[in-house]
Amino acid sequence: MFKPARLLLALGLALPLLGQAAPVATHEPAAYLDLWQLYQKTMESDPRIGGADAQVKASQGQQDGAFGQMLPQLSGGASTSRIKRTEGPQTLFYDGQTYNLSLTQAIYNPAAWRGFKKYSELTKQYRSLAEDTRIQSAADVVQRYFAALAAEDELELATAERQATQRNLDSVTALFDRQLATITDKLQLSARVDSLKTAEIEAKNQIQVTREALAELVGRDIYQPFKRIDDRTLFTALPGTETDWVQSAINHNPALQAKQEALNSAEYAVSEAKAGHLPTLSLQFGAQRSDFAYENVIAADVVDTYSASLNLQIPIYSGGSVSARTRSLYGSQESAEEDYEAVRRQVVKETKTAYLKSFASLSKIESSRNALNSAVKAREASEKSFSFGAATAVDVLNAVRQEYSARRDYLRAQYDFITNQLVLLRWSGDFKDADIQRINAWLTVPKPDETRKTGLKPEDAERG
Repeated sequence: MFKPARLLLALGLALPLLGQAAPVATHEPAAYLDLWQLYQKTMESDPRIGGADAQVKASQGQQDGAFGQMLPQLSGGASTSRIKRTEGPQTLFYDGQTYNLSLTQAIYNPAAWRGFKKYSELTKQYRSLAEDTRIQSAADVVQRYFAALAAEDELELATAERQATQRNLDSVTALFDRQLATITDKLQLSARVDSLKTAEIEAKNQIQVTREALAELVGRDIYQPFKRIDDRTLFTALPGTETDWVQSAINHNPALQAKQEALNSAEYAVSEAKAGHLPTLSLQFGAQRSDFAYENVIAADVVDTYSASLNLQIPIYSGGSVSARTRSLYGSQESAEEDYEAVRRQVVKETKTAYLKSFASLSKIESSRNALNSAVKAREASEKSFSFGAATAVDVLNAVRQEYSARRDYLRAQYDFITNQLVLLRWSGDFKDADIQRINAWLTVPKPDETRKTGLKPEDAERG
């Protein structure tokens, strides 16, 4: 009895391609994997997410360092001295110590404030980029999951079509031996069988390729079988008009937000450079304890000195370095503005495209289902006509080919609809974990004795 490729994978019996010997399996057959499980593993192990989070931490450290420049600065010091002092014929040697403590608080320092705001915007930018990375990783795992299902479907359908064509070839061969069929019919059917054998080899290889793509995200090999779309699933479009989705994308897309924050940071960098021409004002408190009275003259007792000062610094000329740095940062600001506009246009385009594809895929599901039903009836009619001699073997071959092509189109329409919905959520910036769970609810464990309406016909399974 014919077994779909996914059952072979479930039993751990799939052999490597190109005739290589199968390695000894070190893992036990596991339960069916679903999309939510792979999503969780991807969020934990995707190195792109880890790298983005690390960049946020690095930027947060820079922001905290810049903020620290505006907080009170406390410093202290100590010194010990050995003094030789000559007064006329008398030479004196004595030791002395000095201790000091200084507290400085910036009152007006525009460069420090604008530098802090620059790093604050950079931190926001990296947080937005980290969020965009997570969403992209989620989109990748969904697309690769359904690509793996499509690859398994291709193997299943190619095998089923080959078996159906082989049965027709056997019938034509028997008729040819009795001189009731032409050699042309026999050769065309034989060529189609050979072609489908090649398709099976390619499908087996594609299964391995798609599973390797998923393994790249989760960080380990995947041997478990996958849950598949429940045939009873009723797909529905996401609410909202195209304008609503585009507006949501402009307001919430994390990649676009990151570009806006990069632009804000560039503007603060320009204003920080300009602050090099502005004065600074600070308040300073000092305390000193010393054994010296003045000019290294030893005091009769310890001398304590306290001071408070208000310091005003006014830059007058710095060799033109401030102006030069400001001009260069204007260029960075213009570049950030162009980057923002480029991403904004991309976000609008991708959102509109995903919206249109999502609705087109939903319509295509219904039309491809109808086409499949018609193709099945056409194949059955061709086979019946062939048995009465009213149709040729080539007619049957074309009908079988059309039926399995319709089956592929129906499955592809379902997968396209799901991935296009997620792409729409990805670009709109409205993606949530609940969206993965909603898609995951459409999946179910396939029963070994269950024939999906998109898979083999009961009579095909029995004959296989």
